[in-house]
Amino acid sequence: MEYKIVSAEEKHLSQLEELEKQCFSVPWTKEQIKSQLRDKNHEFIVAESNEGEVLGYVGLIYVLDEGDISNVAVKPQYRREHLGTALISELMKIAENLGIVSISLEVRETNIPAQKLYSNFGFEPVGLRKNYYDFPKENAIIMTKIMK
Repeated sequence: MEYKIVSAEEKHLSQLEELEKQCFSVPWTKEQIKSQLRDKNHEFIVAESNEGEVLGYVGLIYVLDEGDISNVAVKPQYRREHLGTALISELMKIAENLGIVSISLEVRETNIPAQKLYSNFGFEPVGLRKNYYDFPKENAIIMTKIMK
């Protein structure tokens, strides 16, 4: 499968909204997604097929030298094809260029594949947010990576 990683743009919004519905029990609206597009505090990148199909995305919110990964999503039919790895790898390069020194994220306690993916990038569990997620109600593990 061929794809490129590009900055998310308004032209991607409808596809991103649909991807949210496929991946999350409480999906972001198009307006919420639009608020995450690249600006002075956000990086938002997508894996896009040669035909313009959004296959996955990752977003980063940052203030000064601290970042937070807002969401990571890959279309169900393209999972296990290393798209998440490629997206996070590219995001880590961007974060390094921005001078980010630490990045955190929340992940469902039961989402072991995602936890393993993040661990592969050096994220470590540092805390727990009780009942963070809805539908189903579930704790979030806070994971943080200190950039080198």
